[in-house]
Amino acid sequence: MRVKVSKRFWLQRQASNKSDKFPQPNEVTEGALQVWRTLPERIRQDPSLASFRQEHERLHGDVDPLPSEDAAVEHRERQQQQQQQNGHHDETTLTAIKTTPVGVDTTGGGFTHIGINVTNEVGQVRVLDGRDLDNNNEDQHDDGEGHSKSKLKKYLIWFKIAILLVVWCVFTAFLMSNNEHVDQLSLISVPRNGSTRVFPITTSTLQRIGLGLRGPFRLQENDLMLNDSLPLPVVQIQVVRTYYDFSGDEIYTENAGKLWQLDVVYPELIDATKDTKKQRTFELSPTDPQWLSQGNSTQLRFEFTSSIEGELPLQLNVDESPIYKRDGVIYAAVVLCGLYVMIIWEIVNRTFAAIIASTLSVGILAALNSRPSMATIMGWIDVETLLLLFGMMILVAILSETGVFDYLAVYAYKITNGHVWPLINCLCLFTAILSSFLDNVTTVLLMTPVTIRLCEVMCLNPVPILMCMVIYSNIGGALTPVGDPPNVIIASNSYISKNGVNFAVFTLHMLPGVLLVMAQTYIQLRFKFRNISDLQFKDSPEVEELRHEIHVWKRAAASLSAYSKDEELVRQTLMKKVNRLKRSLKKRMTAVIEPAPNYQQTLANLQAKYPIRNKALLYKCSAALLFVISLFFLHSVPELQRLSLGWTALLGAIFLIILADIEDMEAILARVEWSTLLFFAALFILMEALTELGLIEWIGNMTEGIILGVGEDRRLMVAILIILWVSAVASAFVDNIPLTTMMVKITISLAQNSTLNLPLQPLVWALALGACLGGNGTLIGASANVVCAGVAEQHGYKFTFLQFFKVGFPIMIGSIIVTTGYLLLSHSLFAWH
Repeated sequence: MRVKVSKRFWLQRQASNKSDKFPQPNEVTEGALQVWRTLPERIRQDPSLASFRQEHERLHGDVDPLPSEDAAVEHRERQQQQQQQNGHHDETTLTAIKTTPVGVDTTGGGFTHIGINVTNEVGQVRVLDGRDLDNNNEDQHDDGEGHSKSKLKKYLIWFKIAILLVVWCVFTAFLMSNNEHVDQLSLISVPRNGSTRVFPITTSTLQRIGLGLRGPFRLQENDLMLNDSLPLPVVQIQVVRTYYDFSGDEIYTENAGKLWQLDVVYPELIDATKDTKKQRTFELSPTDPQWLSQGNSTQLRFEFTSSIEGELPLQLNVDESPIYKRDGVIYAAVVLCGLYVMIIWEIVNRTFAAIIASTLSVGILAALNSRPSMATIMGWIDVETLLLLFGMMILVAILSETGVFDYLAVYAYKITNGHVWPLINCLCLFTAILSSFLDNVTTVLLMTPVTIRLCEVMCLNPVPILMCMVIYSNIGGALTPVGDPPNVIIASNSYISKNGVNFAVFTLHMLPGVLLVMAQTYIQLRFKFRNISDLQFKDSPEVEELRHEIHVWKRAAASLSAYSKDEELVRQTLMKKVNRLKRSLKKRMTAVIEPAPNYQQTLANLQAKYPIRNKALLYKCSAALLFVISLFFLHSVPELQRLSLGWTALLGAIFLIILADIEDMEAILARVEWSTLLFFAALFILMEALTELGLIEWIGNMTEGIILGVGEDRRLMVAILIILWVSAVASAFVDNIPLTTMMVKITISLAQNSTLNLPLQPLVWALALGACLGGNGTLIGASANVVCAGVAEQHGYKFTFLQFFKVGFPIMIGSIIVTTGYLLLSHSLFAWH
């Protein structure tokens, strides 16, 4: 039957073909070439941008011009003809490419059907079922159901915009209506031997008051006592309310709040001790109406009493409108839930969602008269982590130019004989071991590109395999004190280290639990992906490759602005390529996938296609990586720690840029995952703001309260269970760095409580395993998860919060159940500690 084509469609097609014409070399300017050089290599070398490459070679004389797109098409056709001819001698390869002529109705439905059998790189036979969707049906067909869906989608978009505008108005109004909170600092000296120092409070009618002190206090994790037999000196702070009559005479005095007692160091150690900050909010009792009935007045004051043998200098600030923590916890929970709603349902981009949530949290602090200064907000950002990510991203970007990731992927394909699960097992095991001794963020940055190329070689979907890899990275990071940030916080605590927790002891006690969790995770993953089709694309590899290529080209085009004529020329060229790829995608749909592997020929083709492209650059990258990894390993020895991980990564990146003699820094910086760095910065601000609102403290107080309310015979078992599960579940939904910092203090206070008589080490192992393994629960539960998702999205493979949650959260629950059994068996039953 004949296919009717409207005149309007024909004119549109002719205009589209005319608009898709790529620029000639004489139309390319030097400014456009500068923009072209910032694009990724796979895009720069595409035949559609051959005019830019030819003009670059003409001006700079590098290498021979790339073939035009027509030449590239002819080359692909010759390859297909060669494969067709080779198929007569190899039964595992398709013998012919069969195409049903256009215009023959094979479906009975009036559509023109095209059936194509092709063979890909790994010998899989794919029967492609394409339908010509570029006909006038798109212009003439107006389905009522499709129209209603489009209308509903439009309403949802407007609803989203309205909600976000309301949120914007809220935090903008809060920030504009309140100034930055500035602490009014005062210096006082507390007399020796029980004498009282009085500090008046200007406002007498308060429900609560905050007090911040800075001085030579003894931290609970420090042991600065010169003689254990001597009592430790303390300073006591009491809020006192005094009633005065009309003549100003004092008639009654009462305590308006609970006593606050702080340990201080001995006078001999005051000069050698670094000042630390302590804060507390006093809930004040109401005034007595009996004493106010006759019109008497009241006044509040702080009374400081010290038992130290000498003057005690203190710096203090009084906050007469502190945050009411009960309300603050509710506000923090609302903000955190809003963040997860935006991320789970992908209402906005993940990075933008974090920016909105962090800004809203700062706005809430402003509404509560605690708006932080810009310097304070900048101090909340963990620059060390951002520096580590930035340096390693530059190293990986330069390393990718050598082709080593492709080469390693082909090598892994070779040693596993092309079998899927042995390949995944080797990949996950190597990642776990590497994460044990390197920071797991660094490990993920190095392993993610290799994993993606490996999946592309084997025609597998990289998303589920990347999830497996990053889950094992978090498990391996729990093994040593340097593998994961929570472990670094725990092991670097001086009180914990002085109680026998060193590198060897930490690793020895964590090893059995980590091995059990790795075995349990493997069983769960094999059950989750028991069907090999779950690891493959739902559509044919050709369709997925086209979708992936469209995503990469769109991302490259979106990175260019329309500020200059040169950038606009390159951007339009990229979008023309996107339009062509979209038309190709519409013509390809999968009907059947029949696996017909031909391992030897596939391996030979891959080895020929993916050699090391730049050996000289590879040697230079190897020298830089050797420097960085060596210092990372030395970081695990406390005596040799001179440079932090962030400084090490930055020095390694500078070293490699010098060795490689890279002049075009814009091309390198364009490959840095700025959205990931910005997401981390916003997340750091959000977590600190939620801490200021009291969320982390509330979690800690609830944990401590439950443990203290249990009988002595079951106290250790309950303490292990509570610390393990609370830290795991909380780490899945909030950043585990501030949570671990709070939980370390609770763990130490429980161990120091003589009435509880709890050993320290089992609590430490429970906290370390819970904080590290809990990161597998959600996509933003661990830094490695976010980094892996960002690198994968840069390569054109996006996995959502829900996709990761369906895999990671059940594995996290299983891991904590196994860890619970290990800890209770080894410490509650056999008392290994």
